[in-house]
Amino acid sequence: MNRNFIAGEWLEGAAVRRNINPSDTRDLVGEYAHADVAQTEAAIAAAHAAFPAWARGSVQARADALDRIGSELLARKAELGDLLAREEGKTLPEAIGEVARAGQIFRFFAGEVVRGGGEHLPSVRPGVEVDITREPVGVVGIITPWNFPIAIPAWKIAPALAYGNCVVFKPADLVPGSAWALSEIISRAGLPPGVFNLVMGPGSRVGQTLIDHRHVNALTFTGSVDTGRRVLAGTSARFAKVQLEMGGKNPLVVLDDADLKTAVECAVQGAFFSTGQRCTASSRLIVQKGILPAFVDGVTERLRALKVGDARAAGTDIGPVVDADQLAQDLQYIDVGGSEGARLVVGGAQPKRDAPGFYLEPALFVDASPEMRIAREEIFGPVACVIAVDDVDGAIRVANDTEFGLSAGICTTSLRHATRFKREAEVGMVMVNVPTAGVDYHVPFGGRKGSSYGSREQGRYAAEFFTTVKTAYTAA
Repeated sequence: MNRNFIAGEWLEGAAVRRNINPSDTRDLVGEYAHADVAQTEAAIAAAHAAFPAWARGSVQARADALDRIGSELLARKAELGDLLAREEGKTLPEAIGEVARAGQIFRFFAGEVVRGGGEHLPSVRPGVEVDITREPVGVVGIITPWNFPIAIPAWKIAPALAYGNCVVFKPADLVPGSAWALSEIISRAGLPPGVFNLVMGPGSRVGQTLIDHRHVNALTFTGSVDTGRRVLAGTSARFAKVQLEMGGKNPLVVLDDADLKTAVECAVQGAFFSTGQRCTASSRLIVQKGILPAFVDGVTERLRALKVGDARAAGTDIGPVVDADQLAQDLQYIDVGGSEGARLVVGGAQPKRDAPGFYLEPALFVDASPEMRIAREEIFGPVACVIAVDDVDGAIRVANDTEFGLSAGICTTSLRHATRFKREAEVGMVMVNVPTAGVDYHVPFGGRKGSSYGSREQGRYAAEFFTTVKTAYTAA
């Protein structure tokens, strides 16, 4: 049984979680220990005790530890990618790529440790000088989702440690294997006891304890909007620092002047790969009427050629949905789309496979309107709808007509239209002739409206959340 890691020791939990392969539900990936409230509080206490020495310790030691973690992830990307694909259901190439990205993130922040900067300014008062520095915030609680079970933990844990914070990490209860494997690597990287802690288990116990505990100085969360609201309410009540990454209902605009092949590929990659289980997935395809018939035909043909199957099998394009509950939700939305008047042109069925798994053919609806539920609510599965528009003005209006604001894309050969869209799209990230899903690790990630709250993640902008600014005055 894979245990929790608290104060430098691997400890048995209060209960056990069975981790099942969504490609073959007969396959038990492993059993993982659940922490209870007392163990979570012990992890917080260990982090709180370790913080002063870690925050003021050697920056070279920090950099070396992060580099060791990143290098081992990259060296073991095939092995760990296989584990990720087995427990989460994304295809093996996608899973290996995710592990590689996690390794690159740790190595990036290994460099950031020794690139830390500040400002030295003259005061407006003669004989006084001013130093502006960044300091770690303290104990950081990290709560991550199931859809990127190693990359999202990496892009939170790496900067937290790089900037001198101590960590209590709660991964998604649904897919603990990759998070445990990452934590096992971190446990051997030379960090002092208590600097990094892993507490697996349900949000009702482990997550809520992190939200409420007075010694958790900052909490970074990626997950659903409803849970994000609860996290915000709890952390705000005690004035803790909070960062939330939540849902998306991302538009991909396709204008009449778009390159058809590019537009089709952006739509299929963005909406359906990773089984559509990405907060950046383009589930609203907003298409100008002149290119609409050819675009729908192209996407339909492309989807029919995709192979749905075991995530680790050679040639699989689309793996299973992550579990039975998510599959039921996806199927419910497919029923809702039809009842609202949208027309299903391809997919939406559960293909038969030799092994029992949570398989779903990618579904494409046409004749959708912006007020339909399938065009407004995040489905988080391989389901997308096409909304027809007359012109660029209508496309931008529909694209912005959502409570979310994470990512938005446009396919066009017009520099004028692309420039306008980049300026007017009410999102945190804009993509021109590339899929809405797929971002780099060294630049900011985040959105607006109901998608994000707080400062950006990733790249040098991560310092905004994981540090606090101090201004010091010195008389010469």
